[in-house]
Amino acid sequence: MPDNRSLQELRDKYLSPSFSLSYDRPLHIVSGKGQYLYDSKGHEYLDAVNNIQHVGHCHPKVIEAANEQLNRLNTNTRYLDETITDYARALTDKLPAGLNRCFFTNSGSESNDLALRIARHHSNSKETIVLGGAYHGHLTSLIEVSPYKHDGPGGQGPPEYVHVVPMPDPFRGLYRGPNSGPMYAGEVKNIIERLRSEDKRVSAFMVESVMGCGGQLVPPKGFLSESFDVIRKANGLCIADEIQIGFGRMGEHFWGFETQEVTPDIVTLGKSIGNGHPLSVVVTNDEISDEFNNGMEYFNSFGGNPVSCAVGHAVLNVIEEEGLQQNALEVGNELRSLLMELGSDHDIIGDVRGIGLFVGIEMIKDMDTLEPHPQAAKQIVDEMMHRGILLGSDGPDHNVIKIKPPMVFDRSNALLLVETLDKVLSNNKNWKK
Repeated sequence: MPDNRSLQELRDKYLSPSFSLSYDRPLHIVSGKGQYLYDSKGHEYLDAVNNIQHVGHCHPKVIEAANEQLNRLNTNTRYLDETITDYARALTDKLPAGLNRCFFTNSGSESNDLALRIARHHSNSKETIVLGGAYHGHLTSLIEVSPYKHDGPGGQGPPEYVHVVPMPDPFRGLYRGPNSGPMYAGEVKNIIERLRSEDKRVSAFMVESVMGCGGQLVPPKGFLSESFDVIRKANGLCIADEIQIGFGRMGEHFWGFETQEVTPDIVTLGKSIGNGHPLSVVVTNDEISDEFNNGMEYFNSFGGNPVSCAVGHAVLNVIEEEGLQQNALEVGNELRSLLMELGSDHDIIGDVRGIGLFVGIEMIKDMDTLEPHPQAAKQIVDEMMHRGILLGSDGPDHNVIKIKPPMVFDRSNALLLVETLDKVLSNNKNWKK
């Protein structure tokens, strides 16, 4: 097994420096099982941040489905094949009535790019509304609609046809408190009215129902429902980016948009859909799908191949068979409750928020000013890693500790995480620096 120094040298030589590593001491992970990862020296780490391995690292039923199908056939979608139709039917059965037409892709970025393309064809317009702090992918079209990227280091801001709503943050945003939803929806309405005054029409409102890179942010009640109404009255389409939050992670619902009591026109799915296998889907209704069938064929060499569909179907089955949505509800509720108790003992914790197993802890310097504390967030994440628990930090100010583990994360894991975090916070007296 190569040592970490030689691996780092090879990485520096052959990989772009844009590929970043996590933690102050890069880890050499060589295996995984369930909610655990193991490094080259045999050390075990509780993975509390990897929402891609949705049903757990190396789940045997997912591996079995992939191997069995790979041994039989893997090809493109130009042939009749029951693997893709069986999976499409099972997947759309989980979605609201009407969302029943699938476009298969390989990544969330591909799906979000295609969703934009479909919406812009529908409206014959590129005018797109997004949330501040949002991240929708790494393609050029998606950097344009991702303030998390285009307003960050190396970014050049949005193009003129992308319009940004202030991040609907009830804790530290432009409008605050649980009743701020209608005020943020008013910002959407203001954009629509401005577009109308310029003789332009909105194409799409692309939104994460619970924000990921925005800092595990749950929008205030009423924001999405009122915003969707405004968009639809202007004949725009509502796109729900479920790539980080779907497939039962919310606990109380299978999809993130259901927690906000809305139904989108287009849904994009990825990450957890394949448990680490490259698979993603765009789902819409008959009318929008038929309209997009304008003679320019949609084809994807790998999207929807039999192996990918077998993997996706296996993930759906495991979620159901192992009761992972219910686990997300129960363990997520207990985890947030424990973290809120911890917040009463450590004033650096400004806010604990989330739904199901999608949780954020916002670190601040002062409760009066709510000044963000990104340095503390980074230090805490590094120190937790040294104690065997993997977390991450995110948010526009990089001061939110994110918890989004594989769905097999259990009560004992939650208790260990909180107890360890308590020790880390208690052993450090220099957070204010």
